[in-house]
Amino acid sequence: MKAFKAYDIRGVWNEDFNAEDVYKIGFHLPGLLGADKVLVGRDVRLSSETIFEALCRGINDAGADVCDAGLATTPMVYWGTARFGYNASVQITASHNPARYNGLKVSKSEALPVGYDTGLSELEKMLDDPITPVKKRGSVESVDIRSPYIAYMKASVPDLSGIKLSVDCSNGMASILVHELLGESPRYLFDTLDGSFPNHEPNPLEEKNVEALKQAVRADSSDVGIIYDGDADRVMFVDEKGAFVPPDLIIALMGHHFLKNEKGNVLMDIRTSKSVYEYIEKLGGKAHMWKVGHAFAKLKMRELKAIYGGELAGHYYIRDFYNCDSGMLASLIVLDVLAEAKKQGRTFSQLIDAIRSYANSGEINFRIEKKKEAMDALKEHFEGKEKPTAFFDFDGYRIEFADWWFNVRPSNTEPYLRLVVEAKTDELLSAKLESITSLLSDFT
Repeated sequence: MKAFKAYDIRGVWNEDFNAEDVYKIGFHLPGLLGADKVLVGRDVRLSSETIFEALCRGINDAGADVCDAGLATTPMVYWGTARFGYNASVQITASHNPARYNGLKVSKSEALPVGYDTGLSELEKMLDDPITPVKKRGSVESVDIRSPYIAYMKASVPDLSGIKLSVDCSNGMASILVHELLGESPRYLFDTLDGSFPNHEPNPLEEKNVEALKQAVRADSSDVGIIYDGDADRVMFVDEKGAFVPPDLIIALMGHHFLKNEKGNVLMDIRTSKSVYEYIEKLGGKAHMWKVGHAFAKLKMRELKAIYGGELAGHYYIRDFYNCDSGMLASLIVLDVLAEAKKQGRTFSQLIDAIRSYANSGEINFRIEKKKEAMDALKEHFEGKEKPTAFFDFDGYRIEFADWWFNVRPSNTEPYLRLVVEAKTDELLSAKLESITSLLSDFT
């Protein structure tokens, strides 16, 4: 089925998947994960209620119970899964995608992600199996995980009395928590739940979606702007000048919080700036690189016993949050670092400037069908010109040279190659980008 992806089940509702598909997923899920109870939360998308009803019917027909968490952020469901010992959970969400999308993020015991390689491929095959509802159907009962979750989160709220904040909730799920955690002094944008996302799409990685926050930060002279995506598992930041902060640099910034009293491993994805590696090492941490995507990152976090980790897409993983990502918790940690810095007279942009030591392209997409051929052409061309200092091939190619590097990786779901280039100077970055773009033009 088109909606089964590397990390979750997601697509355009009633095109890529429908209520009958969701019913079948619900029916087979308890057997797949050995669960007699399934925790289910949902976002505010217009199709979420319909999906919830179909999913519950399937789970109940398999004889398992649904514990209905109601409207929830994705991290709230992760936390509830691990904290209350569920063997299975589903968050109904399409995260940062436009309103016509929806999906299912599946977790098993201890909030371990169920990705395509760890269960979703089996689930997809099971959808062809015949369905015979059991005689003793399961039930649906409401559970309150929001109250204990907020109590848990409040322990991480720093003293914000000296910080002026602008916060964009993207009309998404952050709205159900943010006032209780950050109080009423911030300037809030789009903090009412609306699954049609009338103000902007809930994807902070697209520049146009951050424009209102940038303007608010400048107009209010805020110390920082915070923007959450649709299901609040990701967060991004704008500095006091209204400039967007590359999310991978935040991994380094968080080191001031996490590496202050404990030195250990920090995880980051293959697209991460060398600035971050070098800064983490300065703070006494040990930087490790791995594949893009939460289904991979959470398993690697456990393997490395990493203290925390992060991705260019604005996911931040925290060991003491069951190795899961939480946009809200990550923002509280960044605010803790900023509050401390402000006491010393340092601004958010100064903190970031102390980290950033290379010119970086950010992630650029190229529409290419022959992805492997294009990747190999880049590898062959640049390795023929100079000797690499490092080479990684677990998620596309990351090839490092003396004064620049690039990562090129195929999209799991679309005919795109994703490119990041970084160099010691702006001039070198421009030259390398021009070369790569020219080579890729043969494949577009």
